[in-house]
Amino acid sequence: MSTVSERRDDPITDFTRRRVDVDGVEKTVHVGGSGPAVVVMPEMPGISPDVLRLARWVRDAGLTVYVPSLFGRDGAYPTLEDGTEVVRRACVSAEFRAFAGGGTSPVASWLRGLARLAHAECGGPGVGAIGLCFTGNFALTMALEPAVIAPVVNHPSLPLDDPAGLEIGDEDARALRERVDRDGITVLAYRFDNDKWCDGRRFAAYRALLGDAFDGRVLSGDDANTDPPPFFRDRVQTPHSVVTAHFVDEDGHPTVKARDEILAFLTERLLPSEGGGRPQS
Repeated sequence: MSTVSERRDDPITDFTRRRVDVDGVEKTVHVGGSGPAVVVMPEMPGISPDVLRLARWVRDAGLTVYVPSLFGRDGAYPTLEDGTEVVRRACVSAEFRAFAGGGTSPVASWLRGLARLAHAECGGPGVGAIGLCFTGNFALTMALEPAVIAPVVNHPSLPLDDPAGLEIGDEDARALRERVDRDGITVLAYRFDNDKWCDGRRFAAYRALLGDAFDGRVLSGDDANTDPPPFFRDRVQTPHSVVTAHFVDEDGHPTVKARDEILAFLTERLLPSEGGGRPQS
């Protein structure tokens, strides 16, 4: 089944484009909404129209969304040629540790600083973080920042060369386990059952680290959108992006249920007096 009605770049006119400085490093961040903050990180190959659709759902649930530009061209439709070049550059970038043995990606420190800034600007009990694909595990490592209380890890693909590995250094892993035990944080995660970039070995590694604090949910690959953008069709070549490229916008569909569960997870923690769940129509 397909949900693609239009295939074009997103001009991102309904967000404020800001330059955000964290410890002397500036990055573009697209900000929109009101209420407590959620950092929505892009998946490969960048802040695509599907990533922006997810950000708008979070925004419309009553939250302020911060979408940092980490790679690629903001708003671009994911073509095979452009996406492949973005992956190549990211894999050799000093900001990312794409392969086993590299430990925690340095960009995670910048993202934690963004979370601190977002919490100071938006208030509330804390900040949510949604990681996707290449940035999937960043939502977990962001939880080393005390302001982050609602991490969502979607189909984490790093390290690319170790299906059973986690993109995190040993010291950070110990600190995260201590934070989870001390503060009672739950980590929500999603993947498709036949995703070759994030299979059961990856989720088993998360559970080994986090125990019952890891809530890993698995959807059938048969439920993935069968007509994703070219980068996902020809480069990813597997059901992968549960709430973005492989999302199917049909009432009662498993990916819609996953989307609603993510929104409920965020709003229950960040808007506890209001509850929450579905985006506005």
